[in-house]
Amino acid sequence: MMKKAPTPRTALAPGLAKVLKRLHYPLDVMLMCVRWYVAYGLSLRNLEEMMTERGIDVDHSTVHRWAIKLLSVLEKAFRRRKRAVGRSWRVDETYIKVQGQWKYFYRAVDKAGDTLDFLLRAHRDKAAAKRYLEKSIEWNGEPEVVTIDKIGANLAALEAIHAGRETPIRIRQSKYLNNIVEQDHRAIKRRTRQMLGFKKFRCARVLLGGIEVMHMIVKRQLNDCSVGQTPAQQFYSLA
Repeated sequence: MMKKAPTPRTALAPGLAKVLKRLHYPLDVMLMCVRWYVAYGLSLRNLEEMMTERGIDVDHSTVHRWAIKLLSVLEKAFRRRKRAVGRSWRVDETYIKVQGQWKYFYRAVDKAGDTLDFLLRAHRDKAAAKRYLEKSIEWNGEPEVVTIDKIGANLAALEAIHAGRETPIRIRQSKYLNNIVEQDHRAIKRRTRQMLGFKKFRCARVLLGGIEVMHMIVKRQLNDCSVGQTPAQQFYSLA
């Protein structure tokens, strides 16, 4: 028999009850499959086989549907409980393949290595960088200093954002100082490598958000988590 995930909180996260009306498996089963998918190097077919061994008949496409439906809600729940980050940011982008083409995944961490925010964009240009930075500021407040690489689009985006501000954001262009965010990319790329690319842009955005949420939980960025609570328990608490 399958060992159940810890029971989620009685009061469901906003939006989750609506999603569950169209999903017909126990919530703890769905949450466990979704967590395994974003946390470990497992394919959807691996998860299908693992569920079969536990006496649960579920198709791999169903697990994918669970992930798309649940992760959007869980990411929103995480954002409401995300611990505040520092004001010294390291911003960079990495490549993610969607429909056989490379897209750009903007990410940033603070001086301590905590994740600020992330955004998948089709292009790497001033507009994409500006949208990402505006989103990060909206959720995390204004930084004192932002470290970027030598790409001109990021510099142009920052200059556009702080134009006219009384206290402009200090900008540093240094590849060496950005090593911390480049190293942090590896945890995300390690997981996406097993997915062998994404078929749709929206699915890529949702799944990357779930991977980032799990990564932030491992980094203890959930604000009100109990002392001694495991990353798995923290993930389930989002529901």
